Amino acid sequence: MIIDKVISLKSAVCFIAISLMILSCAKQTTVVSETDPWKRMELVIKSIPETHFINKTYNINDFGAVADGKTLNTNAFEKAIKECAANGGGKVLVPNGKYLTGPIHLESNVNLHLEDNAEILFSLNPKDYPIVHTSWEGTEVMNYSPLIYAKNKTNVAVTGKGILNGQADKTNWWIWSGGKDYGWKKGIPSQNDPQNREVLVEMAEKGTPVSERVFGEGRYLRPNFIEFFECNTVLIKDVTIINSPFWILHPLKTNNMIIDGVTVNSHGPNNDGCDPEYSQNILIRNCTFNTGDDCIAIKAGRDADGRRVAIPSKNIIVQNCKMIDGHGGVVIGSEISAGVNNVYVENCIMDSPNLDRAIRIKTNSKRGGIIEDVFVRNLEVGTVKECVLKLNMFYNVYGSQTGNFIPTIRNISLENVTVKNGGKYSVWAEGYKESPVENITLKNVKIQKVDSIYLLKNVKNINFINTYINDKKVESIKN
Repeated sequence: MIIDKVISLKSAVCFIAISLMILSCAKQTTVVSETDPWKRMELVIKSIPETHFINKTYNINDFGAVADGKTLNTNAFEKAIKECAANGGGKVLVPNGKYLTGPIHLESNVNLHLEDNAEILFSLNPKDYPIVHTSWEGTEVMNYSPLIYAKNKTNVAVTGKGILNGQADKTNWWIWSGGKDYGWKKGIPSQNDPQNREVLVEMAEKGTPVSERVFGEGRYLRPNFIEFFECNTVLIKDVTIINSPFWILHPLKTNNMIIDGVTVNSHGPNNDGCDPEYSQNILIRNCTFNTGDDCIAIKAGRDADGRRVAIPSKNIIVQNCKMIDGHGGVVIGSEISAGVNNVYVENCIMDSPNLDRAIRIKTNSKRGGIIEDVFVRNLEVGTVKECVLKLNMFYNVYGSQTGNFIPTIRNISLENVTVKNGGKYSVWAEGYKESPVENITLKNVKIQKVDSIYLLKNVKNINFINTYINDKKVESIKN
């Protein structure tokens, strides 16, 4: 009896010891996943749910669509989408051919699918675009509907190898920018007229309810191309997007979105390729961006409106993408007031004499915002005009941009980056005395043909680890 109790006690001790070992291992694994940013990224990717659709197809031709490139098919798209949604969802098929339409409004559980030789041409008549709740340059507004729009939808997609053609050029949407390079001349109305852009910004600063910020006709604020507003579980895959009026891919207050294999080729004003705003868990992979503005620009609201919404953009992942023309490859800002964190960029190629910067963060003391934890690795850069990495707290493009909201930029890492033609500076970083740019790390970075190693103002702790610029090893700066 005593022997049995001893054996039982030994077994219990052994069980407790093994349990503690298991818990210890589990704890170590958790610690690693919490401290290694790339393992955190993998956890985010695994957490993003994929779209799933019922195996039913609704051909827009069966709802009256005509593929002649001239007949307006807005009603046919609307009927097909509503019928699909009412029956539990499925695929709304756009067969080969050219289809002219006004805006397309998507519903939950609907996959808008373009066949390989299908092209959707979007109307150039502003009257075809109803007023909806949207956003313009980081400020919420009642304005022209985006060309493709979904609000408060779940499990929704745009797929297929066809073309989405906004038809914008210097004779229509682009002229509204007020830019002489885009067809504008003195006497032509534009977004820059005093009653337009400036009035919207003033309304936001005063706290005017969004429902009362009614723009549209006569205000010349161009519509976004594809906007998913307050959506969840979204897929955009394989389509080619050309000639956008304004921002191109715009996840707004949207979570769990995959953008995969998309080609963007649009060189108009403010033609950012992809602008995740107030959004989380966004995966952008296998895409090509050739744009008139930033290839990817992560946003978080402008000034008072961004602080009102107060939703940071986070867990934004960019993988295996190619950036050609653009103001920046991957950019954060300038509409950034709610902050951005946990950005991951890996295995990308950036190369064009018309690409200004590879990685850029832009803000100012009107925008404010906390921008932190940006991780970049395995980047192949051919040519950039200005610099490889630019971190700027004094971004100024619309006149006076100073206020009382001093931004924070910290924890920026570049690893395994090669650059053939680095432009003017390898690193250009400017902060405030009371808020320096903190903790920049360049590890295993090789930059050739750059005019100056860096331009630094109020920077704290910049680490160069095995980094060579113009074939010379660069030493870290600790202060």
